Amino acid sequence: MNIVLLEPEIPANTGNIGRTCVATGARLHLIEPLGFRLNEKEIKRAGMDYWQDLDVTVYLNYEDFLEKNPGARIFYASTKAPQTYAQAVYKKDDYILFGKESAGIPEDILLENQATAIRIPMKGDARSLNLSNSVAIVLYEALRQQDFADLKLTGTLRNYSWKK
Repeated sequence: MNIVLLEPEIPANTGNIGRTCVATGARLHLIEPLGFRLNEKEIKRAGMDYWQDLDVTVYLNYEDFLEKNPGARIFYASTKAPQTYAQAVYKKDDYILFGKESAGIPEDILLENQATAIRIPMKGDARSLNLSNSVAIVLYEALRQQDFADLKLTGTLRNYSWKK
């Protein structure tokens, strides 16, 4: 899976998302401008020691991202989308794009991609969820649909292994 952040603004969110990507084997794509530098302490702190293992690519802008990923099947996560994230059917190499924290994905991009625009249901008064939480919710649904392929499915206590 591929997680794409369009102009992320908050380093801690990006750090948390990077950690989630490492834990799930997802690739992270960052589209500039970024609201921070990738070497900032906040991003490394949120990503903990996972950041060094992250498969991350940075793009100059949205057009650069599209040009360098021709034929990519992209889902656009937005509070303005017509379908829920659970209605989508995800494939192994899909991209899930999230907009910046303060404004989301520009409406012209959403209008061009209505068929793959998805949202997380919320109560009417809520504007949005935290970006890193949103990424985790949608990414884990995509992975669930793929039977969590390549992920460890059982935990182990120090002196005990769970039986199936």
